[in-house]
Amino acid sequence: MAFHKKEEFTVKEQELAAFAKAMSHPARIAILKILAQRNECICGEIVDVLPLAQSTVSQHLKELKEAGLINGSVDGPRSCYCINWKAFDKFNQEFSFLFSKLKLQQEKACC
Repeated sequence: MAFHKKEEFTVKEQELAAFAKAMSHPARIAILKILAQRNECICGEIVDVLPLAQSTVSQHLKELKEAGLINGSVDGPRSCYCINWKAFDKFNQEFSFLFSKLKLQQEKACC
């Protein structure tokens, strides 16, 4: 019987990894910066600002949405997106806790 090694890790560890993976592309960071500046954005406007094809931007938006970092709605030919600030607050707290915990352990480390 096959199983995924991911199941060996806590749910919190898996969530943090998924968040980090979603943030791991510079285009996604640029998209988030655009959304933060405008507080809501239509996909076409993002394409106008970035040096990427519309299909590429759509793929990055899909990754961000699947990770829960943005919310989006489709209204006919228009797609509107905005940042999910609750998700960012949650991960900010969890990463801060993780980094604090790692820092404490590092102070006890031998090298």
